[in-house]
Amino acid sequence: MRDVPVPEPGPAQVLIRIEACGVCRTDLHVIDGELLHPKLPLIPGHEIVGRIVKPGSAVRGLLEGQRVGVPWLGHTCGECLYCKEANENLCDAPGFTGYTVDGGYAEYCIADAEFVFPLEDDADPVALAPLLCAGLIGYRSFRLCGDVRRLGIFGFGAAAHILCQIARYKGIDVYAFTREGDKTAQEFARRLGAVWAGSSSDRPPEDLDASIIFAPVGELIPTALKSLRKGGRVVCGGIHMSDIPGFPYADLWEERSIHSVANLTRSDGEAFFPLAVQAGVATETVAYPLEQANQALVDLRSGRLQGAAVLVP
Repeated sequence: MRDVPVPEPGPAQVLIRIEACGVCRTDLHVIDGELLHPKLPLIPGHEIVGRIVKPGSAVRGLLEGQRVGVPWLGHTCGECLYCKEANENLCDAPGFTGYTVDGGYAEYCIADAEFVFPLEDDADPVALAPLLCAGLIGYRSFRLCGDVRRLGIFGFGAAAHILCQIARYKGIDVYAFTREGDKTAQEFARRLGAVWAGSSSDRPPEDLDASIIFAPVGELIPTALKSLRKGGRVVCGGIHMSDIPGFPYADLWEERSIHSVANLTRSDGEAFFPLAVQAGVATETVAYPLEQANQALVDLRSGRLQGAAVLVP
């Protein structure tokens, strides 16, 4: 912990007093050096909920005192091929909250006004925080699965516990895969509506239309492929994953596919946040005071959390 000056917003930015900031596995990847070239020194955190203290002189449509959320994608160039094709998540010159720009493990932050989301004014900020990444990336992963009736989820943490509720709201059967022998996580999944829960090495009772892998474990990709029907898809929902081992082409054949997810777009948020309200998504959180950020990271790394860790200044 150290004292730093309160940042000053530029013309197109807003200064935010932070109410809560979720702790994400991506924060571990940044801290562990698995994501290269972070801003240094760096304030991590990209699941930020707070209120605008000061809008920049060019900001329109956002007001002092308004509650907003700040996600992982904090800036795009608007000029590259991907931005012009409405694929801003693939921007050639992006800025990422808590990685290339300072984030939310703090009392204040600044953010580009065009990359914040207005949030419910009367909701619990701690409950909202996991929606800013776990929710958004889970939803983008879900959209990439296509039209499914049976969905597998590998790694039942913060993103999975939100997505399970969205999937059940849409009438989709969820099959949850956890660490070997993690009965607590399996019971958690069933409580949230999963029709089946078992270890990642277990075979589900039916072939799946798609599976999403949130655990950063490359060895799960061949495992997930073996549980797919013909034409099924494995979606890798993390920003970092250990190496994928070799596997027989027969496991991929019959038009099965593997798809990665990169970041998010603002349109993801515009679709997701109203859906989360409609579905009555209830996040399960463990709140930590800001000065216990390192303990929250240790608990996340060890798998001791059900739901999501959230820092409160």
